[in-house]
Amino acid sequence: MTIPGKLLTTAMAVMPHTDINQALKTALSLDIPFWPQLPNYSYYEDMYVQAAEHFPGILLDMENKTLRFSMDKFIDEFEETMSHFEDLEYFDVSPAYSSVYHKFLNVDLVDRPAIRGQLEGPVSFGFNVLDQDDRPILFDDNIRPFMFEIMAKRINIQLKKLKEKNSNAFMFIDEPGMQFIFSAMSGYGEQKAKQDLDLFFSTIDGPRGIHLCGNPDWDFLLGLDMDVLSFDVYTNAQVLASCHRSIKSFLDRDGILVWGIVPTGIETFEKENLDLLAFKLNTIWNTLSNKGVPLDQILNQSLISPATCCLVNQDKEKTVEKAFQLTKRLSENLREHHKLI
Repeated sequence: MTIPGKLLTTAMAVMPHTDINQALKTALSLDIPFWPQLPNYSYYEDMYVQAAEHFPGILLDMENKTLRFSMDKFIDEFEETMSHFEDLEYFDVSPAYSSVYHKFLNVDLVDRPAIRGQLEGPVSFGFNVLDQDDRPILFDDNIRPFMFEIMAKRINIQLKKLKEKNSNAFMFIDEPGMQFIFSAMSGYGEQKAKQDLDLFFSTIDGPRGIHLCGNPDWDFLLGLDMDVLSFDVYTNAQVLASCHRSIKSFLDRDGILVWGIVPTGIETFEKENLDLLAFKLNTIWNTLSNKGVPLDQILNQSLISPATCCLVNQDKEKTVEKAFQLTKRLSENLREHHKLI
């Protein structure tokens, strides 16, 4: 198991900062740092836009901040993309699409317990990007397999670069749209999603897993062939006890759970404190333990993070930075309480 546990800290990558250096400093303040995504700094840093780089058919309007897809443009650009198909470097995030990624790769990260990267996942990307007929490209049987293949290449080259900096590097595949699979109105059902995702995970290097803040079918998600799952337990605590068997099975496969517990919105953050959050996590873990998931296994295979990203706070990055600081203090408190230090 290369992803550490024992309640160390990490966070999701989308941050409200417009100061690149301050964002990187904040990310590096956690045990397992990552390169920040800064959409308030530039639309290029939007997670969907970053994933769209070198994807044929993309219509990127920087002025109006829109991302669309054109089949005609896809046909025009397809041959050019295929000419680079075996060149993994072509599919990495370029300096134009991230002001922080390449700075992160220049930092000495070898002594960290692990480091992490991320890319928008194909399900969410496919739901979000609409074609010339206002139809999600995920529904197109010709585009969808190609999209999954492109995203796999982008994940693999980034992980390769990160592993050169730290052998314990791993990837989050960000899937905020994953919960829509389970809506009767989605148009992309659970069975097809399972088939596509199983094939997708078989083509990407590990360690890798999913990060999401929504409320999907947890048994479905925990059953995927992945190494790490990052989720918002602050909002979804009540749901998790019902899927204790899937959690146990995931942990038995050496999976790592990232418990997103510290809220980042101003109002919710101000309602919480270290003792309350520690109590909430310990209550969840004890409930799972009573249902047959050993507490030691949970503690040894868990990380702590903020609950969600947040771009809408009136104080911009201030509360988010406070949430990172509280996440560190909470980790120290829990590690001491459970004698993990």
